[in-house]
Amino acid sequence: MTRTQLLKSIDSNRVKQAIEQAEDQTSGEIVVSVAPFFWGSVDKLARRTFVRLGVNRTQGRNGVLFFIVPSRRLFVVLGDQGIHEKVGQEFWNAVAGHLTDHFRAGEFTEGLIQGIAEVGRQLKTHFPYDKSDINELSDDVDFGGRP
Repeated sequence: MTRTQLLKSIDSNRVKQAIEQAEDQTSGEIVVSVAPFFWGSVDKLARRTFVRLGVNRTQGRNGVLFFIVPSRRLFVVLGDQGIHEKVGQEFWNAVAGHLTDHFRAGEFTEGLIQGIAEVGRQLKTHFPYDKSDINELSDDVDFGGRP
């Protein structure tokens, strides 16, 4: 998949809007990063991206990263310690299942929007919005996920 195809495969404006809507209900943070094709471990690059984008530095340790590699049809969803302790691995498996269904059909944007909404509901339950909350991380889709 070329860079142009990659950029067209995800409607970054709709994804950003989904992130903003989810974060309006929680103090948690959601980040989406889309990587171009690369050789190597997707998990390893996802973890480096988690740190590079500061998802590991949220005040409540309640950041979530959706790391997508459309050209390889692979993704990783990483939740920081605070949210992972609340929802457990079964939740992440369920989110991954929904993403997989959409991604297999080439519906990257729809899959992300649904996944973001699911994560947002859990963040809202465990980390409700506080009026003193600030948006700690960018809601823009990151297209810089390079090895």
